[in-house]
Order: sequence, then C-alpha cells, then structure tokens
Amino acid sequence: MSEPLPVAVADGGSSDALDSFLDKFRARWPEWAVVQVFVPQAQRDIALAWATLLQELTDAAWGGSDARPGEAKLAWWSEELHGWSQGARRHPLGIALQKLPAPWKTLAAALPALRESRERPRDLEDAYASLQTFAQAAARIEAVLFGGADVPDATAAATELADPAERLVTAGLLYSRLAHVGESAAPLATLARTEGLSVAHAWAAELLRTWPTASAATRPRRLWSALARQRLRRGDATLPLPPWSALLTGWRGARGN
Repeated sequence: MSEPLPVAVADGGSSDALDSFLDKFRARWPEWAVVQVFVPQAQRDIALAWATLLQELTDAAWGGSDARPGEAKLAWWSEELHGWSQGARRHPLGIALQKLPAPWKTLAAALPALRESRERPRDLEDAYASLQTFAQAAARIEAVLFGGADVPDATAAATELADPAERLVTAGLLYSRLAHVGESAAPLATLARTEGLSVAHAWAAELLRTWPTASAATRPRRLWSALARQRLRRGDATLPLPPWSALLTGWRGARGN
C-alpha cells in the first residue's frame, strides 16, 4: 500500500507533524546527531528540514516497483513548492522552510527531471546528466540557505552556480539512489562489465573514484557528502557509521577534506 499524500495540518499539531517527518531523516542518518555540531547553530534546524525535504522528493521519485504513486507525490510537491513561493504551505516541512527566501519555484520546475531520473542510466556520465537539472535547483537553494547568497529570480541562469558545488549535490543524489534502491541504480555500462563483484559494490566503487571535491560547497553539503563517501568506503551504503567514525568524518567534511 502506498503512503498517503501529505495533507494540511492544524497549527496545534504542526510541531508534532514536523517532528514526524524530521524523524524519517534522523532514522536513516543517525550520524547527523553527531556531525550537526559542525553546522552553525542558527542553520541546524534549516539543514535538517532541507535534508528531509530532499529525502522526501527522492524517495517519491525512486521508490517502489510502481512509479505512479511517486509521480503523484511529486505532482503534489510541485503545487506545494509553488505555494511556498506565494506565502502558503500545507506540508509540515513548510513550518521550517516556507518563509525562507529560497527559489522554491525553481525546485518545483526541476521535479519532472527528477521523476525521469528513475530510468537506469547508460553510464556514469549519463547518471550525472540525468540529475543535472534537479541538482542545479538544489544547489541554488543551498547557496541561499547556507551560503548567504540571494537568488530572488527563479529564472536566473544556471551558469551562476559553481559547477563543483552542483556536481557534489549530484554525487550525493547518486549515493542516495544507490542506498535506496540498490543495484538497480547502477548504470547499464557498470552492469555489463561487472564480473565477480556485486553490481551495487561495483557502482559504489565507481562513484568513489569519481567523487567531486567538496571545497566549493556549503558546510551542510560538505558534511552530507563526507558521510556518504565514508559509508561507501565501509562497503554498505545503508549502514550508519559508528559515532567515533561519524565525528571524525564530520570534522574532515567541515574542513572540506
């Protein structure tokens, strides 16, 4: 049975409703409780809410054997994000994010491209290209939320973004897809040449070999990137890091290493 679409919540229960969504991210990323210390305190709640939103969108795009429930969720989210840009909200995550001056319409416009990324890519280059539009939108929002940039015009040229930051977002998305759906995330080229090694491990190794540098990205993005890379290095994209490893990984990520 598919998960029901979000509905409007009354103000009295909005805090609990928000926490229930944030707990989805916390459950998948318990390391965040350790590494959030490297994020400025004023940005921590925003970072958690933004990461949760990305998780909601990508789960909708890639989850389940039937694409239709996810497509319906993404259509709902497109309407919701347009509403955020007009001062309205229905989803609990809007409590934390809607009032922030980010280009939510740009993210809404990128959701069809995220939906199409469900198809298995041909190779590494195609995997990155399939997520470019959505990664551009996400990188622009992260620049606003965590980098002090102001991007009021949703039609601003994508070339205004730093390519390394955008590519790091894409790498994180590719990791998320691998963690969420396993070997079906691997490109056809990886599938064809894999011998004596699981397809998921082969794709993880390929992602690690080509992982972008993190220096141009925002602090939260560097932390998410560092955690994803370390999980891949340890051989299981879904297995959380021990607290001591998460702390060291976060320290290195915060420094851009």
